[in-house]
Amino acid sequence: MITPPPGGPGGPAGPGQGQGQGRGGYGYPQPGATQAPPGPAYAQQQPATWTATIGPDRDYFMSMMQRSGPEAAGLNLPAYSPEQQRRLTGNQITIGRRRHSTGDTPDIDLAVPPEDPGVSHQHAVLVQQPDGSWAVVDQNSTNGTTVNGSEEPIQPFVPVPLQDGDRVHVGAWTTITIRRG
Repeated sequence: MITPPPGGPGGPAGPGQGQGQGRGGYGYPQPGATQAPPGPAYAQQQPATWTATIGPDRDYFMSMMQRSGPEAAGLNLPAYSPEQQRRLTGNQITIGRRRHSTGDTPDIDLAVPPEDPGVSHQHAVLVQQPDGSWAVVDQNSTNGTTVNGSEEPIQPFVPVPLQDGDRVHVGAWTTITIRRG
């Protein structure tokens, strides 16, 4: 039987050769050793972008009118109200109506014409969750906040997680559709 020389392939490491560095000690693998494939290049993942589309919703308005009392008799769905798009950035997005006396303006200001009279000044907040998704929190608004056409308003100050495509209803006719991507 032939015995390989010290430091040769398969033999004990010689001077200057660390364990597992056979064939000259320059990081070459030992014969027969398996080498793990290089790991994937982990690009830093960007969080998903979320957007909100804000506009009047005829179906929501009609359901509100059926549930409302005589005080809503004079309300009409605006003939023209262009949809707004907003990218959701930061930790929270406030929803409400500008307070002219103090100048406080929410991130989504529903006081711009045509003003939705059913929206409170501090109506609701969209809050970013730790996983990058969003939740809606009603701020104890006068007329409540509903999600996806529900007749029951969400509980004040309790975050309600939102999914891609969910619709947040506030005021007399405003729907905010949340989209991921």
